[in-house]
Amino acid sequence: MAKNKDSIQYIFTVAFAVCLVCAIIVATSAVVLRPLQVKNKEIDLKRNILSAAGLLVEGKTVEEQFTQIETRLVNIETGQYSTEFDVDLFDPVKAASDASITKALSTKEDPASIKRRESYTEVYIVRDSSGNLDTVILPVRGYGLWSTLWGFIALEEDLNTVVGLGFYSHTETPGLGGEVDNPKWIAQWPGKKVYNQGEPVIALKKGSVNSENAFEADHLIDGLSGATLTSKGVTNLVQYWLGDDGFKPFLDNLKAGGA
Repeated sequence: MAKNKDSIQYIFTVAFAVCLVCAIIVATSAVVLRPLQVKNKEIDLKRNILSAAGLLVEGKTVEEQFTQIETRLVNIETGQYSTEFDVDLFDPVKAASDASITKALSTKEDPASIKRRESYTEVYIVRDSSGNLDTVILPVRGYGLWSTLWGFIALEEDLNTVVGLGFYSHTETPGLGGEVDNPKWIAQWPGKKVYNQGEPVIALKKGSVNSENAFEADHLIDGLSGATLTSKGVTNLVQYWLGDDGFKPFLDNLKAGGA
């Protein structure tokens, strides 16, 4: 008996079959492609670490270049290296929101507006041919105008001079706060000094830096034009993560050889 193709039952049957097939295709694709997505995310993170340290070069794969970097787990509270978690399986981004290993911050404790600070995270070490410390790369994050900026800052072996800074995730306004991605602005960071008498004073200035002023030349970076809140956010996040509640205890221990 011929089916009535105009019947409600037939239309719903065909629609259900199409939806079922599409759902199976989408689910299968998600499962099949997930390992590739995870791998690409990992490579992108490594690329940003290399870039912040000024080590990213053309002609070599990211994986090949990343072999020069030593990944270590750090207990932020003690400033010591830690073996609490397997560093190869540790996810710093997930750790930042894991209530079991994070500390809730009060408004006074939270100039970077991160809400919670993790107790453990990864840091990245580069050594010279003699095995001595050459560069340390630290993860940083904090709120700008619209979003949390996630990035890395790299320091020279004196643990005070900036090698580079870069953000790999944010949704700041293009052309304004989004200028944190502008290579010309990023190029101002190398050579700047983080600390003055032990306090993190590196900051963005409202306007342009006066190169004839020794303090400004050493510690300040031009503010982002038309992006006051993003500029303030970058200052706050850098000073927070390089301060006493961030990586300063670790850097002090590293300098003393006791990390």
